[in-house]
Amino acid sequence: MLYRFIAGCAALAGLLVAGCAATPPAPVPATLRVNVFPGSSNLPLLTAINKGFFAKRGLTIELQNTPDSSSQRAGLPAGRFEIAIAAVDNAVAMVEMAKNDVIIVTGGDSGMNEFMVRPDINTFADIRGKSLAVDAPNTAYALVAKKILKNKGLLEGRDYSLKLAGGTQGRSAAMVANPDLAASMVNPPFSFTVRERGIKSLGRATDLAGPYQATGAFVMRSWAAQNASALERYIAAYIEGTRYAMDPANRAEMAKLLEDRFKLPPAVAAQSLEALTTPGFGMSTDAGLNREGFRNVLSMRAEMEGQWGGVVPDPAKYLDLSYYDRALRVAGK
Repeated sequence: MLYRFIAGCAALAGLLVAGCAATPPAPVPATLRVNVFPGSSNLPLLTAINKGFFAKRGLTIELQNTPDSSSQRAGLPAGRFEIAIAAVDNAVAMVEMAKNDVIIVTGGDSGMNEFMVRPDINTFADIRGKSLAVDAPNTAYALVAKKILKNKGLLEGRDYSLKLAGGTQGRSAAMVANPDLAASMVNPPFSFTVRERGIKSLGRATDLAGPYQATGAFVMRSWAAQNASALERYIAAYIEGTRYAMDPANRAEMAKLLEDRFKLPPAVAAQSLEALTTPGFGMSTDAGLNREGFRNVLSMRAEMEGQWGGVVPDPAKYLDLSYYDRALRVAGK
C-alpha cells in the first residue's frame, strides 16, 4: 500500500513537472518603436508584422519613417524610438562622430543600390563639373558613391560637388526634378520607378565597389542591456520575416505586399522583389551580418573620410551579435 502511494505521488509529480515544462510563461508584452527609411528593404519587417510573427512574441511594432539619416541619428540617442534600421555605417558614424554608445545587432541586405544618373550622363566622366545628390555627406551611401567616383578618377570638390537631398525617396525625386543633380545612389523600388522618367543606371554598387553591409538594426547599448528579452524576441521575429519573404513559394504574396505598401505598378513590385532576393545583392539569409561587407564599410570610411588615420579598426567595436545569436536559436534553423 505504501509503495503504491509513493508511486502515485511520483507519477503525479511527474505530470505536474511535465505540465509546467509544456507551458512556459508568456512573454512580457512590449511596444517597440522602429525607425526606418521607406523602401523595399523593409520587406522582412513588414512581413513579420503582417504575418503576426511579432504579435506571437508579445511585441507591438510602431513604425516611423525618417526623412534623412541626420534625423535618425539624432532620434535614437534622444529616445524617440528604440530601434533604427538603416545602412549600418550610420551606427559607425554615431560612435565615432557623436560619441554615442550604439551597437549593431543584425544585418539585413547590401542596400541594393545602383549608381543612377540623369539621361544626359552616359559615362562617369560626364559627371565632371556636376553635382552628386546625397543624404548626409559623410556616411553610408554617400561614401559608396564617392568611392565609386574616386575609382573612376573623380574627386569631390575638384571634379564634382555634393548636394543634400534626403533619403533615397527624396534623392530620386530630386534627380528627376533638378537637372543640376547628375547622379545619386538609388535602391528599390525607386531605382525602378525613376527609370520611367529617363533616369538610368551605370551599374550596381556591389559590382562597382565590392561587397557592402548596408541595412541592419542598431540600438543604444544601454537600452539593449535593459531590454534583452524584447530585443531578442524582435530579432527572432525579424528572422522569421526574412525567411518568409525569401521563400520562393511566397513570391506572389511578397510582390503584392510591396505593390500595396508602396503603391507600385505590378511590374515594379516584381522587379523590386527580384532585387531583394538576388544572392549577394539583396537580403541576407536570416538577416545575418555580412562580415566582409562590414569590413568594406569601415575601409571606405577610413579611405574616404580619413577616419582612424586611414587604418581600419576592429569591427567588434561596433557589433554585439550576442542578441542575434540567442534570437537565432529561438527562431530555430
